[in-house]
Amino acid sequence: MKLINVKGTSDSLPSEELKKKKVIDTLTQVFEKFGYLPLDTSILCYYDLLASKYSGGSEILKEVYTLKDQGDRKLGLRYDLTVPFSKVISMNAGKNITLPFKRYEVGKVFRDGPVKVGRAREFYQCDVDVCGLEGSFIEAEMLSMTVMAYQKLGIDVEIEVNNRKLLEGFIIASDIPDNLKSNVILSVDKLLKIGEDGVRKELEEYNIEQNKLDKLFKYFNLSIEELDALDITNETFIEGRKEIKELFSYIDSLNLQECHFSPSLARGLEIYTGTVWEVFDKKKRISSAIGGGGRYDKIITNFIDDGNKYPAVGISFGIVPICEILDTSNDDRTCNLLIAPMDTNIESLRLANSLRERGIKVLIEMTGKKIKKVFESADKNNIPYVVVIGANEIASGKIQIKDMKKSSIIEVDIDDIDKIYDIVKE
Repeated sequence: MKLINVKGTSDSLPSEELKKKKVIDTLTQVFEKFGYLPLDTSILCYYDLLASKYSGGSEILKEVYTLKDQGDRKLGLRYDLTVPFSKVISMNAGKNITLPFKRYEVGKVFRDGPVKVGRAREFYQCDVDVCGLEGSFIEAEMLSMTVMAYQKLGIDVEIEVNNRKLLEGFIIASDIPDNLKSNVILSVDKLLKIGEDGVRKELEEYNIEQNKLDKLFKYFNLSIEELDALDITNETFIEGRKEIKELFSYIDSLNLQECHFSPSLARGLEIYTGTVWEVFDKKKRISSAIGGGGRYDKIITNFIDDGNKYPAVGISFGIVPICEILDTSNDDRTCNLLIAPMDTNIESLRLANSLRERGIKVLIEMTGKKIKKVFESADKNNIPYVVVIGANEIASGKIQIKDMKKSSIIEVDIDDIDKIYDIVKE
């Protein structure tokens, strides 16, 4: 049997897992500061549940991994974290959870689609959502959380912010036929990627007059302040303008300088109903968005369909691109200290366990390597300190801690755990 991974999947080795764990731990600490609670939903779902978010002919449904159980029931692997979140709200609202409900979830999702760079069939998503709150207040807090999260990761970001109602209002004001609105949004969403000429070329296929496109593209150069001067009377635009202005009043008051108004930002087609945003690496190490989100008031409302409203807003953090950005700066240290016993297994275990109880990560060399190889191994694995414990050390009661970076030696009493801890804790 030839041992290969399924196409579109990969194994994550310890160095990659350590990096990912560091990213996830950093993010979840921020999420919890804002009152979000952890949630874990089932990977295995009934197919009808997965299909409920989209119409039967939707492209995404062609990418759902399907299977049947022994009872001949049609099942599927989740393709995002939103549908399982909707299921949880539906099954538990008013019982085990109360609205508004704030949750975060990190987990694998599966899509049986084309495999290419940046697109796998098995990958992690990190979603943060709140259900049960309308308005800009929560959106402003979520943008604050987004800025803080990337700051904690050490990534300078720029956040493009818009409102879908505002964008649709521009399209209506440009006299573009309503039946072409979805096509226009899809093309406009590629503006950053293919430029104005590329978008215009796509839209030429729909026979939209140039004067209408000229009018539309003029709107995309406006600032927040210039929106009030527009003589646009359609209700969609008026609602969008009110919402985006209210949000930016919060953004300005909170001094969220990372956030910028981007009137052409669409972020998808079917999901979002109001505010949308995308996060970009300011240093442009990755050109595509490394996070994004927005308001989606209809998904859970339509999913539950009990006559009540379930407004929701959320954001996804791109675990894979974030890890790629942190490649060069990541500290992939596996432990703080390597102990090499020379026929002193018991003494080495005692020292190691005393330090472990204080939170120090300690690795004991158990293969009997020669001392030279021990130091080479520590250097290779980015372990900053090494201690060799032999008969002489036990007899004298002193050990020598080698600082691998400085190539220096520090001698301490083997029983002085406090001093050893202070040396190796960093």
